[in-house]
Amino acid sequence: MTSDVGNENCLGWAARDPSGFLSPYKFNRRDVGVDDISITITHCGVCYADVSWTRNKQGHSKYPLVPGHEIVGLVKSVGSNVQRFKIGDHIGVGTYVNSCRVCEYCNDGLEVQCSKGAVLTFDGIDTDGTVTKGGYSSHIVVHERYCFKIPQNYPLASAAPLLCAGITVWTPMMGHKMNQPGKSLGVIGLGGLGHMAVKFAKSFGLKVSVFSTSVSKKDEALNLLKADNFIISSNQEEMKAMEKSLDFIINTASGDIPFDQYLSLLKSGGVLALVGFPSEVKFHPASLNLGMKSISGSITGGTKQTQEMLNYCASHEIYPNIEIVPIQYANEALERLIKKDIKYRFVIDIANSLK
Repeated sequence: MTSDVGNENCLGWAARDPSGFLSPYKFNRRDVGVDDISITITHCGVCYADVSWTRNKQGHSKYPLVPGHEIVGLVKSVGSNVQRFKIGDHIGVGTYVNSCRVCEYCNDGLEVQCSKGAVLTFDGIDTDGTVTKGGYSSHIVVHERYCFKIPQNYPLASAAPLLCAGITVWTPMMGHKMNQPGKSLGVIGLGGLGHMAVKFAKSFGLKVSVFSTSVSKKDEALNLLKADNFIISSNQEEMKAMEKSLDFIINTASGDIPFDQYLSLLKSGGVLALVGFPSEVKFHPASLNLGMKSISGSITGGTKQTQEMLNYCASHEIYPNIEIVPIQYANEALERLIKKDIKYRFVIDIANSLK
């Protein structure tokens, strides 16, 4: 739906076509409804979804497309029914902004699994038929239910990556009880998601082994993130030495991996949780059956768990490693993300750069 020209109330950066190139774009946000919150965006994390969608990798991107679903800021105004927030509060919005609110998943606080499909924060179709636009923008209007309290003592810039990268690894870790001290976890891939998995796991008291194709990550894995073990996944001897040693593996990589080999590293009853998107998942049935093993998948998380994770990070002083950049650097940031040239998450400083 196009707005009256000259009457646009929001400034963002949008991709106009599958080149994915972002540039300034004015558009209209809806008026604040009785259950809505208008949020002045201060920061937005840069997620690989921003690359995929701006470049139409899924084939359904609707242009102009304003990416960004790791959104934090300040409450600017609230609708008359809003209970949990007041003007000036620190607030966050993650990967979805609406859902049916009546299905079993919504009723359980697992709105991301809404049976009618959660409305994505950008490039989704909202209930009024408009296309949603994300956090590379000056403000956003969201129903209270899909907003999160950012604890006052937690830096806003650091909170942004928790809303996708953080919750994406937290959800399967909680779901499979990967928070039991003394258990062992393998983390495949050491990017935005992987580094958060290591931080959570160490906080829970787990023994953590990082698997990477890149020997250059060894020092940061062991010394910066305090992993217990670093394995070059192409080194067959190192891999063989890990057989039947892990309770859990979380795969954050989207490159293809040898699933049979990784399943052999799990103890009996072990779980391989998949949060990345390899081109295929291929394994021999015996790799599962003989050791009662499981492969499971997951994406972000519900509103209940997201708020629990934010509170946990604040009380345990867990912070993502971030590089703060201005909005004018967004195109370079996406290019560097494609090259994996970031430790470990870009965060756009919207407040000080979007003019």
